[in-house]
Amino acid sequence: MSNYKEILKRYWGYDDFRGIQREIIESIGLGRDTLGLMPTGGGKSITFQVPAMALEGVCIVITPLIALMKDQVNHLRQKGILADAINSSMQHEEILRVLDNCILGRTKFLYVSPERLGSQLFVTKLRHMHISFITVDEAHCISQWGYDFRPSYLEISTIRQLLPDVPVLALTATATPQVVEDICEKLSTGNASGETRCDTTHHSPLTSHHGFAVFRMSFERKNLTYLVRHTDDKQNELTHILSNTSGSAIVYVRSRRHAREIAEQLCQAGLSATFYHAGLTHEVKDQRQRDWQNDRVRIIVATNAFGMGIDKPDVRHVLHYDSPDSIEAYFQEAGRAGRDGLPATAILLYGANDNALLSHRIDNTFPPREYIRQVYEHLAYFYQLATGDGYGITREFNIDLFCQRFHHFPIRVHSALQILQRAGYIDYDAAPDQNARVHFMLERHELDRLQHLSDIEDRVIVTLLRSYGGLFSDVCYIDEGLIAQLCGIKSTMLHEVLKTLAQKHIIQYIPRRNVPTIQYLQRREDPEHVVIPRSVYEDRLEQYRQRIHAMQRYAQDQLHCRSRLLLEYFGEKHTHDCGQCDVCQEQQEPPCTDDCSQAIIALLSDGKQHQMTELRSLPFPYESISKALSHLMAEERIIQQDGVILRG
Repeated sequence: MSNYKEILKRYWGYDDFRGIQREIIESIGLGRDTLGLMPTGGGKSITFQVPAMALEGVCIVITPLIALMKDQVNHLRQKGILADAINSSMQHEEILRVLDNCILGRTKFLYVSPERLGSQLFVTKLRHMHISFITVDEAHCISQWGYDFRPSYLEISTIRQLLPDVPVLALTATATPQVVEDICEKLSTGNASGETRCDTTHHSPLTSHHGFAVFRMSFERKNLTYLVRHTDDKQNELTHILSNTSGSAIVYVRSRRHAREIAEQLCQAGLSATFYHAGLTHEVKDQRQRDWQNDRVRIIVATNAFGMGIDKPDVRHVLHYDSPDSIEAYFQEAGRAGRDGLPATAILLYGANDNALLSHRIDNTFPPREYIRQVYEHLAYFYQLATGDGYGITREFNIDLFCQRFHHFPIRVHSALQILQRAGYIDYDAAPDQNARVHFMLERHELDRLQHLSDIEDRVIVTLLRSYGGLFSDVCYIDEGLIAQLCGIKSTMLHEVLKTLAQKHIIQYIPRRNVPTIQYLQRREDPEHVVIPRSVYEDRLEQYRQRIHAMQRYAQDQLHCRSRLLLEYFGEKHTHDCGQCDVCQEQQEPPCTDDCSQAIIALLSDGKQHQMTELRSLPFPYESISKALSHLMAEERIIQQDGVILRG
């Protein structure tokens, strides 16, 4: 262990390990299959980076987070550690170079997405590598009972069969007991007997039946206060909260339209805010993320596309304007607050309609079987495929046009296609992120004779040739963001330059696209012969229904500590009241203070209507004002409607 501590001090500057880092490192260092359950901000990366530096060979790190992958590779390189990654934007030659470096011992960490594991090239090269161990980040994604199941994670079991003697370290911050068992089963080589390990938080035995040493760190976040605000005027409540607090904040919403509208309303209220969602260009997303991370913007209103792999420890508030559909999703997103250990809040805004809206998501996510078969049939009409045709074909899928033509709603179509994918009929890629492609149409020697090129056109051509090989022989993927950066121009300008070069017949330019695709994995069947197994539909429907109901219970519960509810959901038995959530505070304090109530009554004493925003001028914290309002409305002493209050 002293060697591990020396590595920790030398590369990361820490004197000792914290939480269960030491136990996990010792376990994987001894070659045991290991599962670590650690909350967000618990220091997961240390648990595989330190032992990998102490062991011979390359550590394979499997993660779905491309942003996190790039970030960690850069951080390791800055420390002088050999690290590399394989991602979708790389050319065959680049991937080959990275894999050969691993074989030759020139790489200590290789980050790879689960989608790459099935590549024949990767599997072939893997056989020749000296691998210390395999790290599986976000391990809950391998479980079909988890909230974020990703089929590509099942490829890991194939790698385990190829390398049965290479140990695995699985890490996750969100796993119920059922998911923990499923992770161990899916990652097991199938030849290990049951073993009993220790829950290092409470020193009680924790049994795994698949040979994994399981270490659980309590998910309790003592610095994080969980609050639920019941309101039918979410915008005013959100503005009120953010106006009466300070520090960096994330506001989570479910739709892109909501993200833009709410950010605009916050700006109109004089707050520093922007919005973020998957539909923005990479350049805009990167700029807004940097502005927020560097505190040039205080509040970022975002869909759940934002946050994974984002390392900003001083987020003081995470607010959910729209309720997530699972405790797992809520816990992970809320956990992005207060990672620096300082006090932070996680606030869920919950209105009278939210309960019905959550229940409605069950029907939208699992539409009736007949509807799914109807979508399958309409898809064949859309592509004009006869029964028995279509095997192996891939087509772009314009969901808006499809819904317009066959009178469907996009959300239900999306869900039906996902179920058809799990049933094995199609491969539905709903959000591809395919880079631009370039091919030089001239020979290399012909470029020297080109005339009338602008300085920027010449610079782009030179940068392309220096950055990529094979551009004269075939169409190659390029990273437009990287090329723009190397040229010192914006991505929008690069796009125009590449279009101009294509118009001059110097290059073939295929811009990046973000269009969904559908591939038929079987010949087209008649709809009555489409079989949707119970494991694909009923079993997953029941799991989803349970997650929705758990979220509803959490939001509506007025008797039990919020932190306790969350911890018990994840299987922790030794819990206690936090003393700081809204439920605990309600039980400790009177429903409202006389001074606050009297101040509100005095404000309304003129008999006129007043805007809710006027309450910000009162010299009380927003918690006290909210309690006073609830109390006064319950007694019918005041009336609130459409953001306006008046005497009852």
